[in-house]
Amino acid sequence: MRKNKRFGVVAVLAVVTAVLAGCATGANDPAAQQVSPPADTWELAGSMTATGPNGPRKGVPDAPLTAENGDGGAIDKLALNAIADVQDFWAAEYPAHFPGTFRPVARYISWDAKAPRTQSVKFCKSDTYQVVNAAYCGGDHTIGWDRGVLLPKLVQKYGEMAVVMVLAHEYGHAIQGRAELAGLLTPPLVQEQQADCLAGVFLRHVAEGDSAHFTLNTTEGLNAVLGATVAVRDRDPNDPENVHGSAFERVTAVQLGYTDGADGCKKITRKEIAQRRGNLPTTFEPGEEQAQLPVDAAALTSLSKALAQIFPVTRPPLFDYAGVGRTCSGVTLTRPVSYCPGANRIGTDVPALARRGGPMAGEDPLSAVVDGDYNAFVVFVSRYALAVQQDRKLPLTGAETAGLRTACLSGVATTRLSEPGSDPHLSAGDLDEAVSGLLADGSAAADVNGKVVPSGYQRLEAFRTGVLDGESACLAKFR
Repeated sequence: MRKNKRFGVVAVLAVVTAVLAGCATGANDPAAQQVSPPADTWELAGSMTATGPNGPRKGVPDAPLTAENGDGGAIDKLALNAIADVQDFWAAEYPAHFPGTFRPVARYISWDAKAPRTQSVKFCKSDTYQVVNAAYCGGDHTIGWDRGVLLPKLVQKYGEMAVVMVLAHEYGHAIQGRAELAGLLTPPLVQEQQADCLAGVFLRHVAEGDSAHFTLNTTEGLNAVLGATVAVRDRDPNDPENVHGSAFERVTAVQLGYTDGADGCKKITRKEIAQRRGNLPTTFEPGEEQAQLPVDAAALTSLSKALAQIFPVTRPPLFDYAGVGRTCSGVTLTRPVSYCPGANRIGTDVPALARRGGPMAGEDPLSAVVDGDYNAFVVFVSRYALAVQQDRKLPLTGAETAGLRTACLSGVATTRLSEPGSDPHLSAGDLDEAVSGLLADGSAAADVNGKVVPSGYQRLEAFRTGVLDGESACLAKFR
């Protein structure tokens, strides 16, 4: 962020994610408290559950598929079971949504990126020596994966369902080609967004209890899947080789598939993505890539003035930068920023908030943590959103109502901060920082007492609604 500063971003370069940047090849290449939501807000269909089992089903026989060059180990079995379930799903669903007939992927190829060159194999006409990747090859209609590094790391970091997500994405490329959703002239970003969306369609199928080998609950399970999606994002907005999209764009595409189904994925085009992006920054302006707006009283004062223009209120809140306060009648104070309705005061522990906006990801190349100042500023924005709701006589308690409405209104403010002339001003990467924080602890989706729904999906969906659909959508959806 800058003044006319932009919220900045710290560039992160990692070998693993650089390798992961190209997944479809060949012919198609061209401190919050969590509370459980009421059943009817999230358990939308079938046997979808917030707290049920997650991961591989116990006692289910492995799929009768084999991978060339496979070792028959647990990772290959996991991958083949995932592909089998994805394949069965699309065999049934394809005729209802796409032209022509469904054609299963022809072959599956496994390799170990740690193996010596003499043990490497060919995948999509390329050598797999030290290739840390999973991909679909349109040239021969195959899917391949690294069983030695990538898939085990995904399991270790995010659980088995992360592997299911990755392979559902790759199978999405196969569906994409067969259904002629994309061709040689289709921009890679459109192809990747469509594949993310098609993966989201399958994840809904799993969450509803209809997958033979896997289950997916809508709290820890779906949170981990979205974490893996965020981890494998485009990290440098100015890199012309980036094709997957930002964390915000990837999560958006998955959610479009999850909520709207395959027909929603067909609507993802170059024009749709451009409309969705609007004025949201997608590349850095000269000199701002490493620029971070300091999280201090001066920056917060500037931000508060911008928020007052975005959301005018009859009684502006008081801003206290000496701390969150000691007490607030009838309200549990939240940290590092708190809103006290009785005093109409937003109290901020500035040093604690600054730490939130500092380096946190470490050296893990598959981290879903996105460092940056807006991870801090969006929490401040969310507490102002509570003051706005107080001014409009809306309830401030209830994670599934006030909390999600707060996240949504924070999304509205985020979009407004990206408009020309806004001071401070959003920069590329800031949305991803907000997404990271919402998925990690959801502080920007907390009600006045700090209560947060346990579903990261819901928190991100609320924020996305505000970013893309505006204030009226927030007030209509979260009552």
